[in-house]
Amino acid sequence: MIKETKGKQTRRKIVAEAAPIFNRHGYEGSSLNDLMAATGLKKGGIYRHFSSKEELAGEAFDYMCSEAWRARMQHLDPEAPGVEQLKQLIESFVHHRLPFPGGCPILNTAIDADDGNPMLRERVRKALRMWMARLQSIVKTAAKHGEIRRSVKPKTVATLLLATLEGALMISRLERSDDALRRAQQHLNHYLDTEVAV
Repeated sequence: MIKETKGKQTRRKIVAEAAPIFNRHGYEGSSLNDLMAATGLKKGGIYRHFSSKEELAGEAFDYMCSEAWRARMQHLDPEAPGVEQLKQLIESFVHHRLPFPGGCPILNTAIDADDGNPMLRERVRKALRMWMARLQSIVKTAAKHGEIRRSVKPKTVATLLLATLEGALMISRLERSDDALRRAQQHLNHYLDTEVAV
């Protein structure tokens, strides 16, 4: 096993400590002072490892997405039937908070970077495609095992699940209540049982 250099360790530490700042305050709302306070480094210490605030924000976003997916997958039984796996992911999204402040990095950064930062917008699009592909993979595997209807399109299922959950999350955060998330879970589980599963 190759040992990580001190520079790489420091870089990784900066990303991990800066990520919650960007996730909570967005790119424009995260000042260099915020980042210095979070990392314990001066400006030169940060820019020794990153060419710009934008580069750091991009890596911080990638890190948050990776951590978010890992947290979601902790509650998934890979041996369960496909529809049950989708229900487990819904359950995880609704009832298990992510292990960092600010909530879903895809939702936060998509809103933050929609018109203002092309680099971050492209990172969000890439992350969204990855999440969609993983959901579609579960549906495709379930189809191979005869667990879902032949007419079901994997991309449709993935889109409905992700759009409903992210929308419900936004409403829940605005209302400071989990009602929208719980209703979304109930609706999606009904959809999976009645329109997806055989």
